[in-house]
Amino acid sequence: QVQLVESGGGLVQAGGSLRLSCAASGRTLSRYVMAWFRQPPGKEREFVSAISWSAGNTRDADSVKGRFTISRDNAKNTVYLQMNSLKPEDTAVYYCAAARIDSLSDYVGNFGSWGQGTQVTVSS
Repeated sequence: QVQLVESGGGLVQAGGSLRLSCAASGRTLSRYVMAWFRQPPGKEREFVSAISWSAGNTRDADSVKGRFTISRDNAKNTVYLQMNSLKPEDTAVYYCAAARIDSLSDYVGNFGSWGQGTQVTVSS
């Protein structure tokens, strides 16, 4: 099992940027698909972005395409989510997740390791 800790959340005005980080421990991330999910207030957890273990492939939800960028540094065991042009509807708790799978899944159930989440609040 890999342990994940997110950081970088906070309060930002609409149009602003934030960079989330997810630090892993316990195991190397080099063979894991990594992803970001988010849970808006009163709603279910939803997929945001995923990245393959080699960082050669990424997948984004339609709602964040062109605004968010996922990346990873396997040497540092860290995954990032650069969020630009933030909107109030991006307000949510953001979770980092890891899975030893072959595809860039957007399904919550495929991910066995989760961080505790970091709050992102975008004011209008």
